[in-house]
Amino acid sequence: MDPYRQFKDECKRDIDAMKQDAQLHRQTNAWRLAARNYNYSYHFEWLGRPIIQYPQDMAAMQELLWEVKPDLIIETGIAHGGSLILSATILAMIDYSEAVASGKTLDPLFSRRRVLGIDIDIREHNKTAIKSHPLAHKIDMIQGSSTAPEIIEQAYKYAKGYQRIFVCLDSNHTHDHVLAELSAYAPLVAVDSYCVVFDTIIEDTPDDQFTNRPWRKGNNPKTAVWEFLKTHDHFAIDGDIEAKLLLTSAPSGYLKRLR
Repeated sequence: MDPYRQFKDECKRDIDAMKQDAQLHRQTNAWRLAARNYNYSYHFEWLGRPIIQYPQDMAAMQELLWEVKPDLIIETGIAHGGSLILSATILAMIDYSEAVASGKTLDPLFSRRRVLGIDIDIREHNKTAIKSHPLAHKIDMIQGSSTAPEIIEQAYKYAKGYQRIFVCLDSNHTHDHVLAELSAYAPLVAVDSYCVVFDTIIEDTPDDQFTNRPWRKGNNPKTAVWEFLKTHDHFAIDGDIEAKLLLTSAPSGYLKRLR
């Protein structure tokens, strides 16, 4: 057997065993809730920009993007821009690897692969930092509500002609908003690509953690995912990702398009 395949098979056996380990999951959740008291997910950056994600999800995203090799990534929710920069980084590496494989000279400024970020409020200092980043040439931004008809129309016009689209939803975390985003942007996702819904972990977090937010248990991205999947069986939760990560802000949120 190929050594890499053998290694992956060994990993899968371990991951399958972790999936069944109830005590490990209880310990992971206890650690997560304790670390949340210190805003754990706020402490990381990607190439100089705060990303506000768990490192485990950052690792999962680069694996998926490298596997899917999308030509367009649409992200709702920008904040400091770290996630846009992560996506742009992987797209740049895909460009480079394909140029090397083909023997062609890479001109990064003319690569078609792009990241489109959408946010209702792109703060000026964040916009300035993103536009001055070395990977800014791969990023475009639209300011406005991701569920507003005119913003959805702009996104669809932007996406026209792209073949392998990958979507990340990480803006307003209420059930209705995320369900509207799923209805709007999931149809753009290519077969075998993903729509990743972040912060589904809210459903598994005590309500007293969100006293100043409209989302809570029963009203959050995970409940929106459950509702969406009732009528969209061409998507399925990729549970192997969650099982591998253990610690993730997106349990039941890695949605793969099957057909």
